Amino acid sequence: MGRIIKPLPGRLILSAIYSILGPMLDAILAIEKKYGHVEIETDEIDFLHTKYYREEMGDNLKRKFFAFEKPIERDQLADLKIWTNRLEEKHGKKSGDFVFRKVNLDPGILTPANLVLATTKDYSHRVYLKDGIFAEVTLMYRKKNFVPLPWTYPDYCEPEILEFFHRVRESMMTQTPAGLDN
Repeated sequence: MGRIIKPLPGRLILSAIYSILGPMLDAILAIEKKYGHVEIETDEIDFLHTKYYREEMGDNLKRKFFAFEKPIERDQLADLKIWTNRLEEKHGKKSGDFVFRKVNLDPGILTPANLVLATTKDYSHRVYLKDGIFAEVTLMYRKKNFVPLPWTYPDYCEPEILEFFHRVRESMMTQTPAGLDN
C-alpha cells in the first residue's frame, strides 16, 4: 500500500482575457491581495485563436498570463476557480442571470510536473473536483520541455507562452527540494 503524502504546493497561474484594461487590472489587484504579488507576467498578446468570447466581450480581445509569488496548495484549485468566477461577475454587467464579462479569468496551478487548469466545463479528459469545477492537465513537463496534449488550447503552445511557463517553473525549482526535475 502506498503512503499518503501531501504534494508540494504549486504556483498560481492566471490567464486574463479582456477588451478593457481597467477591469483586468482591478481583478489582478484583488488576486494579489489574496495570493501575493505578480512575480512573472507576459506582455499583452492579441487573442486571435478563437471567436468564442467576442459576442460576450467584444472585439480586439487581449490576453496576459500571470504567475503569483505565493505557493498555492493543489487542493485549492476548485475554490480558486469559484472565487475568480465571482471576480468576473463583479467586474461584468449582469443581464438577467447572464453576466457579460469584461475580463475572463482562467486559473491554474503549475507544478514541476504539469500545468492543471480549472474549468466549469465537463469533458472526457477532465476530472470533477467539486462544486461544478473540473480539472484538466493542460501541459506535461517531460525531458525539459512542456508537452501539449491533444486538448491543449493552441495559444498555450505558443513559444512565448511556453517560455513564460519555463520561467515560472525555473523560479519554482529554486524554491523546492532538488530531484523534481523530470
